[in-house]
Amino acid sequence: MIFAHSVHRAVLIATAFIAAALLAGCTTGGHPGAHTTVARTDPAPANSSPSGPSATVPASTSSSPSQPAPTTTAPRKGYGTPVHVSLYEGDGDSYGVAMPIIAYFSVAPTDAAVFDQVVTVKVNGTVVHGAWYFEHSSRSDQAMEAHYRLSHYWPAHSTVTVDLPLKGLWAGKGLVFSDSLTLRMRIGARHIVKVNGKAETMAVYRDGQRVRVFKVSLGAAETPTYLGTAVVMGKSNPQLMTSAPGEAYYRIEVPWSVRVTYDGEFLHDAYWNGQLGQANLSHGCTNMAPADAKWYYRWSLIGDPVTWTHTGTSKTVPVDDGWGDWNLPFAQYARGGLLAPGT
Repeated sequence: MIFAHSVHRAVLIATAFIAAALLAGCTTGGHPGAHTTVARTDPAPANSSPSGPSATVPASTSSSPSQPAPTTTAPRKGYGTPVHVSLYEGDGDSYGVAMPIIAYFSVAPTDAAVFDQVVTVKVNGTVVHGAWYFEHSSRSDQAMEAHYRLSHYWPAHSTVTVDLPLKGLWAGKGLVFSDSLTLRMRIGARHIVKVNGKAETMAVYRDGQRVRVFKVSLGAAETPTYLGTAVVMGKSNPQLMTSAPGEAYYRIEVPWSVRVTYDGEFLHDAYWNGQLGQANLSHGCTNMAPADAKWYYRWSLIGDPVTWTHTGTSKTVPVDDGWGDWNLPFAQYARGGLLAPGT
């Protein structure tokens, strides 16, 4: 059947998760099992104000030695081109324990020193010391974005607050931050998902207790699913998928689709796949039975982690393919990406 081998590599059209039209085709570009994204756009920010740890690392609020030491020096004023800052997260919204805080910049800052100095993050009212990682923005209308995480997942059932008192401050030579923001978000239950490509199973945990085990089918040998940890980014029911150039034509609405990468990996209903738990046949997605996919779709939170092992490849989810932040060791993440902290 065409579906068991080719429906997963798709041009992705009109998804509720993507703010602008997103077209993705299944080609040999990207990693072999990816839906290669042609036009990639993050959702519009919800808040726009005028380690390589494993998924089982216990949550805490311990400080990281990688963060710059606090300073009492007055933050440097900025002049010149305004840099508008916005946030992905919505004030008062709830997210999973792996959700990075995401800040977007209308103009790319060239110096992170003042940003690192003045921005504070608290968990349940206590200051924590994670790291900001700067990267090219996936949104076409933004020049850069920065993600923040701790060396471990957020504590479950906690409240995270962020204060970004940036207006009028230095963003680099000839650049000035043009706004200040605050954010208060809630962290839900500790949802952990472990997908084992060798056993062809998906185990689901809530607050340390296993609640379900599903039979799944992952990427075939020539189109393996990524290793490592991805983060739930969005959901569509259904997700319209159509064939890429050169493939046998199909156009299908795939029910109960949970997105985990920009390039097109999903966990989704695969009612056409009769070999769940027996063979890995997909082009990179995690195939599930209809009832299992429906349950997981409703249960999962944006920001939940999903970790894959034994997928038949050595390639992990790239840090910039979706929210692959957890696939860099924290010491490397804390170096800041495009902008080193404190410089």
